[in-house]
Amino acid sequence: MPEDEKTPARQIITDYAQQHFRYFRTTEGTVYAQKNGHPVARPIRSQGTTGSHRQELMVGLYNDGIGSFNGTALKEALDLIEALALSQEVQATHIRVAPGFDGATWLDLGRDDGQSVRIHPTGWDIRVPDPREVCWRRTQLTGELPLPEGDTDGKGIDALLRLCNFAGAESECLAVAWVIGCLEPSVPVPAPFLTGPQGAGKSTAARMLMRIVEGMTGDLRRAPKDEENLITAVAAGWITALDNLSHLPPDLSDLMCCIVTGAESIKRALFSDGDVYRSRYRRPLLLTGIDVGVIRPDLAERLLPLRLVRPRVRRTEAELWAEYAQVLPVILGSLLDLTVKVRAAEADIPADLRMADFAHLCAQLDAASGFGALNAYRAGLDELNDDVIEGDLMAQTVLKHAAGAEPGEEVRMTSAEWLHTVTQLYAGEDFRPLPKGWPTTGKVFSDRLKRLQPTLAARGVLVDWGRTKAARYIAMTRPAAEPPGQQQEAF
Repeated sequence: MPEDEKTPARQIITDYAQQHFRYFRTTEGTVYAQKNGHPVARPIRSQGTTGSHRQELMVGLYNDGIGSFNGTALKEALDLIEALALSQEVQATHIRVAPGFDGATWLDLGRDDGQSVRIHPTGWDIRVPDPREVCWRRTQLTGELPLPEGDTDGKGIDALLRLCNFAGAESECLAVAWVIGCLEPSVPVPAPFLTGPQGAGKSTAARMLMRIVEGMTGDLRRAPKDEENLITAVAAGWITALDNLSHLPPDLSDLMCCIVTGAESIKRALFSDGDVYRSRYRRPLLLTGIDVGVIRPDLAERLLPLRLVRPRVRRTEAELWAEYAQVLPVILGSLLDLTVKVRAAEADIPADLRMADFAHLCAQLDAASGFGALNAYRAGLDELNDDVIEGDLMAQTVLKHAAGAEPGEEVRMTSAEWLHTVTQLYAGEDFRPLPKGWPTTGKVFSDRLKRLQPTLAARGVLVDWGRTKAARYIAMTRPAAEPPGQQQEAF
């Protein structure tokens, strides 16, 4: 055949690719490739050493007897495919959990055959999802889960709680509620903070909880030193577990709040001046530590305290994890059974809690199983409020001032006047020196008070901001207690 009549290599690759793969783009503009009939999608620009679409395409061409091609032909073909895909339909990709059709959600088992768990209020089953319903995105953090067992009669939950050293029923039911929340992609869940004395098995329990969803390769990690590294780790997996925290600086505390309730990170795209790369994330977060010091109020509303005790009988690591690996299919099956019951249960949404979705899940869990998860959640938040107040001298002084006011009386002052009043109350007659970090201006005092507003409200002190023609003011009120008859009617 004359040289000019040969089909160009890039055309051969392009034709083969369009016959065997489905190409689409995400809302961020990233183009993905999905093998026909398989739910796993890979970005076509990935140059990874394992599992990239480039390698997948090269292997397919070679195994089907079409031939092997040089890098230039592959690059030209992928450039053309990417340009064509930018005009195709838009579809989201998901890591580990994903929403499906008809109110169902999916759990990626991380298997090569694409088998996943479909969870619906009417039941759960194992199947390969339709690629147009679910597109899984996998990274090196995506471990393989065993096939869950059915008809476990709750044995897996009992096995899980027996392996962990939770201090009581409150921590046990909250741990179960959190794992169920991790199986729901649309529900932000608070970050469990596993705490207890040295040797209570906090790290072991944390690994067991996260490996229910992440598989046996999931592990804990130290908190990164900068925001970019933490965001990268969070975006590459589903559950992020930070071990042995001893201090929460303000920047890390604020970033954890963003991870729990959702945020977006924007970076400059590589080898470009004007293009940017968007990374949206909202992930389950898990923390362990004995004491992290002062907890900021906004993070306290997003934490889930789980307390552990030292075990009476010690076991070797090998023995413990061998048993866990053996019962993991039963644990996963039992939690899936309970998840189906929880999603089918009806319960009122607690409107007074910040994490209302998780509070509703706790109420559904109580209705489905008889647990006291919602009351345990409220009690845990109350303990965290105590921790916030104990670590903040200004909050203690404001509460002391409010305690001296008449119930129902509203006190209005400017921020500068409030600062002067609270400072005098703290210093006292002996002019006690002010602590480090005490507000120095009315603006700083007002900003600190805004952070403390939910914590103070939980202790019966309402703070509000307003303005008259003359100046802005801060109003503080300690509501009068309602008569017993009215309190009962409110319930």
